Amino acid sequence: MPRNRPVEWLARSVLRLGGWRMVGAFPDIPKAVLIAAPHSSNWDGVWGIAAKLAMGVRLSILGKHSLFRIPLLGPLLRWQGVIAVDRAASHGIVGQAVEALRGAERMWYAIAPEGTRKWVEQWKPGFWRIAHGAGVPVIPAYFDYPSRTIGIGPAFETTGDMAADIARIQRWYAPFKGRRHDVVQPPADSPQSAGN
Repeated sequence: MPRNRPVEWLARSVLRLGGWRMVGAFPDIPKAVLIAAPHSSNWDGVWGIAAKLAMGVRLSILGKHSLFRIPLLGPLLRWQGVIAVDRAASHGIVGQAVEALRGAERMWYAIAPEGTRKWVEQWKPGFWRIAHGAGVPVIPAYFDYPSRTIGIGPAFETTGDMAADIARIQRWYAPFKGRRHDVVQPPADSPQSAGN
């Protein structure tokens, strides 16, 4: 995606006005699944899009294919990296995301592991299934509201043990606080807490 300096400047200005700063850097990896947590507010989307535009990064998400039929919206969605997905397809959304990653030369697929802004007991495993199925790492991004920081963490490779991998990533997120709640940590005796 070509750099757009005026858009990057505008996005950095939005973050500054909101009191936010960015830390860390995107690793030079051609394909990955980027997760963003804790997701507890609609404001996460505002600050997340501003951070994405400020860094000139192209992230892909899946959107309902029917949205692409709306005049002017389709081209805007494609420009923002949204990929049309058919919810009725036999291989499902995870399968379509895996195919998109495998078929791309460069692609970062973004998803909120909680799947909702509400408090959840456990993360949805779709992000892990996509990363593992496509053979790409998981890159964690976080919103820490007390420090007004948006950050990027190290790449996590999946091991084949979904519960242990998710628990390991959730432990990495432990210090970061959302607008309304913290990242949920698996209980010590849960199957998801096994592994390191």
